[in-house]
Amino acid sequence: MKLLTFVKDGMPSLGVKTTNGIVDVEAALSSIGGDNIPSKVMEVIEGGLPALSALESFVTGLEISEGVPYVLDENNIQWGPCVTHPNKIICVGLNYRKHADETNALYPEVPILFNKFNNTLTGHHCQIAVPKVTEKLDYEVELGVVIGTRAKDVSQDIALDHVFGYCTVNDLSARDLQLKTPQWLLGKTCDDFSPMGPYLVTADEVGDPQNLRLKTIVNGEVRQNSTTADMIFSVSEIVSYISKHMTLVPGDIILTGTPEGVVLGLPEEKQVYLKPGDVVTVEVENLGALTNRFVPEKVLDKELNRV
Repeated sequence: MKLLTFVKDGMPSLGVKTTNGIVDVEAALSSIGGDNIPSKVMEVIEGGLPALSALESFVTGLEISEGVPYVLDENNIQWGPCVTHPNKIICVGLNYRKHADETNALYPEVPILFNKFNNTLTGHHCQIAVPKVTEKLDYEVELGVVIGTRAKDVSQDIALDHVFGYCTVNDLSARDLQLKTPQWLLGKTCDDFSPMGPYLVTADEVGDPQNLRLKTIVNGEVRQNSTTADMIFSVSEIVSYISKHMTLVPGDIILTGTPEGVVLGLPEEKQVYLKPGDVVTVEVENLGALTNRFVPEKVLDKELNRV
């Protein structure tokens, strides 16, 4: 299934993408009724297979056609982040060989971990303010991994069994802030620095996470074009490694690194960082394309936060 979050009456609401439109699950439940059907994305993730199966059966039984009140046109919704309240956002640095090469970094011997916070979450078509505190805002297309079941000290062989699904993420990075100190956190955690979506796609629809193409397009120009096969540490290795150090719980998000093609990797004379007016689309195969427009910090209106 392809799940999504959209904003309705100022609150996040669960949608399901179908070939004929977006099902507003809450509106469908109000219209025809239903028992034990999750109506929020976190309820689906935390409810596990029973919740997902109940939702799938419910949506399969619906009339989904133009004009039905609970079927929405995705061009007319306000998107939210496809995962709304993760317990943890864990990121992996320097996890693509060619990205390490372009930044003249050694390949890490173990995954380099850092974290983000929920203030960084935003969605598809949402405007993102370029913080006044940075002059070097960079893009990073990444495969996002969403945990579905509790994982503690799991082996690589079963690590993917704990994955609920995957999503496209842009790990925005203020390079001047990131590189001020040995700790990367400051340059990674400004508001709206983790747009994710449009969809949260369940693992069964994605296939092999090590065989997905990733792409970034800035103002119509392709900047990143690679594949998850270039990862130094695979998704299963990452999930297993993290679980040996902390317990992963449903809804946790892991950002698995970015391929080559970031601004930081260019020769200094060719480095042109993101600025207000730029439009960036990041895309991961089978997961959808995520687009955001960048605006000056002072003009961002949260009530009209749309590209």
